[in-house]
Amino acid sequence: MNENKTNINWYPGHMHKTKKEISSMISSIDIVIEVIDSRIPLSSRIPDFKSLTRDKQSIVVFNKYDLCDKDETNKWIDKYKSEGSIVITCDSKNSNDYKKIIDEVKRLMLDVNTKRKDKGLLPKKAKCMVIGVPNVGKSTLINKLVGKSILGVGNKPGVTKGLSTIRVNEYMDLVDTPGILWPKFDNRLQALNLASMTIIKEEILTIEDVAIHILLMLDKYYKEILKKEFGIDEYNNDEIEECFIKISKYKNIPIKGEVDYERVSILIVNTIKQEKIKGITFDRL
Repeated sequence: MNENKTNINWYPGHMHKTKKEISSMISSIDIVIEVIDSRIPLSSRIPDFKSLTRDKQSIVVFNKYDLCDKDETNKWIDKYKSEGSIVITCDSKNSNDYKKIIDEVKRLMLDVNTKRKDKGLLPKKAKCMVIGVPNVGKSTLINKLVGKSILGVGNKPGVTKGLSTIRVNEYMDLVDTPGILWPKFDNRLQALNLASMTIIKEEILTIEDVAIHILLMLDKYYKEILKKEFGIDEYNNDEIEECFIKISKYKNIPIKGEVDYERVSILIVNTIKQEKIKGITFDRL
């Protein structure tokens, strides 16, 4: 399996529409809040983000920070900060973390509002656009900022359907956007990383391909998790059947004549989807 090159084309109409709507609205936006998955801090970034947002001042939110391997993810945080990005980490279960975003928005608006005050004008409320790939936690983030559940949240891509403006407080309003991807994945590793975190819909890559990728990444970086979760000491593509048989036995999945690859694959993918596995980061510097 060549994980460097792929030819996956997937660009639903609503994503093209969302990009056009963002482009038409961006001139009225003060701050862009870019939400990424802390477990894949490179793969979950939108490649043409800067051109899409026309270099508006932005905040990069490393969401689901409680699920990542902090030692590895912190290297990405340092890299992005060194490139001039404002970075905030958010624990998906900790409401107080999201208050850091409000504080940062107020800080970014300080210069504008100081000038307005000098002119005798009232402070300007920040209009912030939330952007990210599907299923990265944008709706959860907005619910936390607002302080109540106003948006549907689901552990699958595509919950948010259109742009909508939401009042947070007297300092800021948020524009929520549906998750967007890009027309073609040239890098297979990136596509598999996204699929592992349920960001690409499961029908784009086979469930077996995604499961095998997860096993390979755990074997490469997290052998103790591989052993604990799936009962195998190592994984390699030369012994797929043997590994899947061992996992089946470890997880009490019946083997009737031959191993049920689909059922085992779904189980493997669900361990990440249901957040049973923590402390992993698949993108590496």
